Amino acid sequence: METKADAKEKFFIVTRGKARKGFSRGCIGRVEAETQRGELMGLLYSGGSNAGGPKSGGIVRREDTYPLTRHQAQLLLFVSPSSKRLELLCNPQLFSAICELSQDDLVVVKHKKGHLPGLVRNLMQIGRKEKQEDLHMLGFEVEFVDTDHSLSSKKSAPLPLFSAADIIQVVPAYSVPFGQHWRDSHSGGLNRKAVSRINSMPNMGSRGPQLRENHAGQSITQSQSPNPSQVHLEVGSTVEVVSNTGVTVYGVIRWMGVPGGKTNEWAGIELDYEVNGCSDGSYGGQRYFSCKASMALFVPVTMCSPDSRFHRSSTGKETPKPTERPPVPPLEDSEEDAPPIPESEVLSLLVGRMKGIQGHFNSCYLDATLFSLFSSSMTLDNICHKPADTEQSINCTLRKEIVNRLRRQGFVPAESVMNFRKQLGCDTFQTEEKDPEEFITVLFQRVLCMEPLLKLRSRGETSQDAYTFQIILEKEQVGQMPTVQQLLDTSFLSCDLKFEEIPSCLMVQMPRFGKKYKMFPHIIPSTELDITDLLHNSPRDCFICGRLAEHECLQCLPDRKLQPGRIKQYCTTCNTQVHTHPSRQGHSHRALAVPAETPADAPVPRHMMQLFAVLCIHTSHYVSFVKYGPDPHSWLFFDSMADRCGDDQSGYNIPEIRACPELGDFLSQSEEELARANPSQAGELVRRLLCDSYMFLYQKPSKPQIKPSGA
Repeated sequence: METKADAKEKFFIVTRGKARKGFSRGCIGRVEAETQRGELMGLLYSGGSNAGGPKSGGIVRREDTYPLTRHQAQLLLFVSPSSKRLELLCNPQLFSAICELSQDDLVVVKHKKGHLPGLVRNLMQIGRKEKQEDLHMLGFEVEFVDTDHSLSSKKSAPLPLFSAADIIQVVPAYSVPFGQHWRDSHSGGLNRKAVSRINSMPNMGSRGPQLRENHAGQSITQSQSPNPSQVHLEVGSTVEVVSNTGVTVYGVIRWMGVPGGKTNEWAGIELDYEVNGCSDGSYGGQRYFSCKASMALFVPVTMCSPDSRFHRSSTGKETPKPTERPPVPPLEDSEEDAPPIPESEVLSLLVGRMKGIQGHFNSCYLDATLFSLFSSSMTLDNICHKPADTEQSINCTLRKEIVNRLRRQGFVPAESVMNFRKQLGCDTFQTEEKDPEEFITVLFQRVLCMEPLLKLRSRGETSQDAYTFQIILEKEQVGQMPTVQQLLDTSFLSCDLKFEEIPSCLMVQMPRFGKKYKMFPHIIPSTELDITDLLHNSPRDCFICGRLAEHECLQCLPDRKLQPGRIKQYCTTCNTQVHTHPSRQGHSHRALAVPAETPADAPVPRHMMQLFAVLCIHTSHYVSFVKYGPDPHSWLFFDSMADRCGDDQSGYNIPEIRACPELGDFLSQSEEELARANPSQAGELVRRLLCDSYMFLYQKPSKPQIKPSGA
């Protein structure tokens, strides 16, 4: 066992595991000793008025902790509740910047009046230190800044005190444009019990003064950044923009192009925090992307510079990203299954970085598929639930470590996914790129032990079973930009297929093969699939008059005078009239099997399938779009490898989920409007959906729908 001297000044935060001998998630501790089994014995600190004094010690596993410096431990100790400490650690770049704050650094803090900019004036010690092992909490005195560059605090008013978790953005002092003469703080010391100033704050070196001497009277943000015309910026680039009030704002480019009424290229930027006067992704009455309100800024591209926090510093050296993996909330040990996330809670739980399923080592096909199937849909919950005594280990891993974790915490770490991949029965699932349909077959057969979802009847007699359906057709049979409904109808008729029963889940694979070839450059999603006319031995209505149909004609499918792309079935009278036309006299129509005792004028229920997810691929990388509620605008975009922190050896992938209500705006258009749509003029995510779609996922609604026939 290590001695106390060896373990001196080692601090930690508990990130996971059950409460054990005094320690629970979010607790701050100091290492006193380490056992031979690798467990840590330490003192426990709590927040509140008695934060300085440790409680009795306890034991915790090393793998359930995250190491901290003394300064980090003091900052986190002032954060309450303890869950917010873990949230802050999940943003290592921000937390690292907070730990290095210098006097007069510009920060943006969360306040009851909103997100406000201010200057850090003092680092404050909170709590009494009566014993050697006591630990002060640390907070920041911040003086608010008005937009006219004056400080808003009155001389007699004490400066407000903020914890590290209240700071949402850090702008170092050397990045503030000069020519701004901040007025010195006249506030005296806070006359607060057990609160005292620290004379010197942790500083970031002498960069600020040096830059002032070298570039007096200039904007440092502009002088440090390369000429925008010499830098390649694209959608996804992290950038900074100096506002006309002199404050630098940071964000990610979500859209680039020429907006209406402009002649030069502009960028739509999703900011790191809310700013008054900004939008939700709209500009000039047109939506270009979607984000939370007051977080979208539109500026000419020439005003954008690469984000200096992540690019080159004034010394010309690359600013490294922290590669220490952020702590992960522990797996809740509950036998109760978590239901799909309610529509009203999805945005708060899922949207953001380090959300969703974390990708690792060619896992994007699996991440996107699992997120699509389980985040918001109950389809598989209803058909794959098994008694606990018959549940296999791999099924338990899927249910507890992935599905429940995703639905309760909004994040699944790569370790949980790799644990699942190792149980799939083939080593290649741990290392190699694969396609979703291969994984889906293994998932349904081996993990869920389910019968094939689709039961198909071929040429009226032969039965076939499948988990997914591959579209097969000739390119000339449909238009240049077909809908999924047209592709499915044409493929079924061309292959002479029918559903024997209504599937609970229908996964339709588009006609594209390999990494490059795709039959159609753009495919329009059908938010609903009408499979009424694709069911075997089911009543259908006449395409012309709406009465009971008795004949079907494949050759009428592309007829431009009869709504091309729609399946054509007729009653006997209409079938005779339609095929008296000279251009249709050579058609080979066939009789339908009409259920006995079906009234000729009875309304035919339309059997609809509802779209709930789309898998997309671009340059071997899979992402997904997921419909998370009945509202037409309730769409999410998920990328398990949206960004990366660190290098290939020691770094980790950053998954990201974005709200994309603009998909709802686009898909709510009529069929005629969609057919005339120009994908090149659509927003980034809409364009990606139209161009990169690989598989569409549909589910059976709870009730059959009665709809008028398309006469």
